[in-house]
Amino acid sequence: MNNAHKLSAMEAVKKIKQGQLTAESLMRSCVEQVSERDDMVKAWAHIDPEQAIDRARTADKRGNKGPLAGIPVAVKDIIDTADMPTRHGSTIYEFNQPTIDAAVVSKTRAMGGVIMGKTVTTEFAWRNPGATCNPHNLNHTPGGSSSGSAAGVADYQFPLAFGTQTGGSVIRPAAYCGVVGFKPTFGTYDRDGVKELSSYLDTVGIMARSVQDAAFFDTVLRGNSLTNSPILDNTSLRIGAFVPFRDSAEQCALLALDASVRMAEKAGATVVDIESSKNFEILADIHNVIMTGDAGRALAWEYDHQHEQLTQFYTENIALGRAVSDELLEQAKNDANRARLEQTGTLFEHVDVLLTLSAPGEAPKGTSLTGDPLFNKVWTMLGLPCVTIPVQKGPSGLPLAIQIVAPMNKDSLALAASAWFEKAVSQGD
Repeated sequence: MNNAHKLSAMEAVKKIKQGQLTAESLMRSCVEQVSERDDMVKAWAHIDPEQAIDRARTADKRGNKGPLAGIPVAVKDIIDTADMPTRHGSTIYEFNQPTIDAAVVSKTRAMGGVIMGKTVTTEFAWRNPGATCNPHNLNHTPGGSSSGSAAGVADYQFPLAFGTQTGGSVIRPAAYCGVVGFKPTFGTYDRDGVKELSSYLDTVGIMARSVQDAAFFDTVLRGNSLTNSPILDNTSLRIGAFVPFRDSAEQCALLALDASVRMAEKAGATVVDIESSKNFEILADIHNVIMTGDAGRALAWEYDHQHEQLTQFYTENIALGRAVSDELLEQAKNDANRARLEQTGTLFEHVDVLLTLSAPGEAPKGTSLTGDPLFNKVWTMLGLPCVTIPVQKGPSGLPLAIQIVAPMNKDSLALAASAWFEKAVSQGD
């Protein structure tokens, strides 16, 4: 089938199940897209096209069992794969070959997905970007740390991908690349086999080109039997428009949010403004203490044994993290635990979900930095489910997105509200 790589995940599964498409022909189409675009987008840390095609062919021979039915899935290169290297974006791990799959990889294979390859991550999913460029404009960052996953989904190289988020590493790159990113409630997907940066913050997330596909993949990973798109009841959705750190947002992002509010109201939602506060915004400082302190401990081996291969950023910041006392780190986590209870009760007292920014604006020019995670890090620390949805293009022609945030463990609501909003945006075009 021509252009099979442009099918949504659910469309591809349907065609495969109906015998109108094979997993091999889908994989070949994706591989052809990679061969045409990878020299420019550079989304891959590792891909063996023949291996990927062979795995898809094997899936066909087995009858494409499981809900994923042999479709390609890309994996961020801090997530272990038993048949592919896992380099964590670092020369330290250039020859690292895990012997077992990470839990989410094993689950994906068990559900019929074909692991296509490993996508570029910033080093240790923290700073130091890889080579990936934004597919909408190669002179701009794709965001990070899940750079390759976001860029590859946006560039139609694969329909589904894994990322991880410790600050803003799923939502921000997805927003910059114009795809849907879903960071579930903290602890939803098993992190076994994922390189640790912060045990308190690290969250495995997913990326797709639509909310429907993201919800489908989420359902599969949870082991649920239902794979339908989430649908809200006919009751009016109550949305809280909430913009902390407003002074750090670009005007184009604020205008896109205002336009989104109008579209939501036109589609029948009730939207109320929620004022930000210093008590909320100071949580970003608590996140910084936790992330730095935890990272100093998680990367202690690299600091002690591979010091000469670390960039100055890592030597300085790992040392800074190691200097955070156990007592200070424990206090920061206690403060964060308290905030998880208090903020959820306050922010969602009169609304179902929050509508906020996914990123400060369009993807910044240049690829030496990945953008500011300020609009993500507090939600990560609070452990709340978040979805980013592309809504329009900015003044430079790059995607602008909004973010839906729901209460803890209300992931289905986050996805349902996002699906509702995605439909409202498409009708407003």
